[in-house]
Amino acid sequence: MRIAALVKVAMDPNLMKVEPSGEVSLRQTAMAIAEYDRNAVQAALDLRDKLGGQVAALSASTWGMSSERRKDYEAALREALAMGVDEAHMVLDDSLTGVPLDTARALAALARSLGGFDVYIASEGSSDMVSGQVAPMLAAILGLPAFTYVKRIEPEGGSLRLTRDLEDALETLRASPPLVMSVTGESSKPRLPTLMQIRRAFSKPLKFYSLADLGVSPSGRARRTALRALVQKRKNVYIDGSKPDEAASKLIAALAEEGVIRA
Repeated sequence: MRIAALVKVAMDPNLMKVEPSGEVSLRQTAMAIAEYDRNAVQAALDLRDKLGGQVAALSASTWGMSSERRKDYEAALREALAMGVDEAHMVLDDSLTGVPLDTARALAALARSLGGFDVYIASEGSSDMVSGQVAPMLAAILGLPAFTYVKRIEPEGGSLRLTRDLEDALETLRASPPLVMSVTGESSKPRLPTLMQIRRAFSKPLKFYSLADLGVSPSGRARRTALRALVQKRKNVYIDGSKPDEAASKLIAALAEEGVIRA
């Protein structure tokens, strides 16, 4: 079985650098495999272990500056290879700026150029933008069924038995490949690669493509015009603590005024 794990090289929300203007600095913010995408990679590896075949990591740059951040993209994909992925392919193009439709179109063109896959596995959303749109859009472009919030994947004959987490209910269904799915964090437990696996990752295929190589261009239907960090303003209310009883009363009154508690 040919399995594709969709991997996003995302900004690390915990290490986000912000310019004085409030704009997120894409040049300085650290990038790595989106945290949730590790679950998608592991789910793909687990399925390969049960059914045989190969797993390819498919990715597309989403923040422009492809030439400047190429080393970061490569390091992230090497991590996927170290986890056990057989090969990695990435669309690297400055005109890809994170618009989900353009990302999905790039991934669809990449998948077609590689001969297509039986199963495409994505996470429920990337850790930086969390749009959750790419997997369903990819399915629509490829003309395949899409299954979201999958928490369990079980081979059943020539089909897959999928269990979807609907928060207040679990849906179980049987689906035949080819198909696209997005998995939850409960679908698998990513395993840390060993030192030997990390070394082997450097001998596995890792290829980059431009949009021109794939004969596709941005849709022009949407574009990101700004990415600004939320600034939380603090009131810095100071309460004199020299008289504990009085300070406690003032604190309770202040919290009640803000609606934090009911006095």
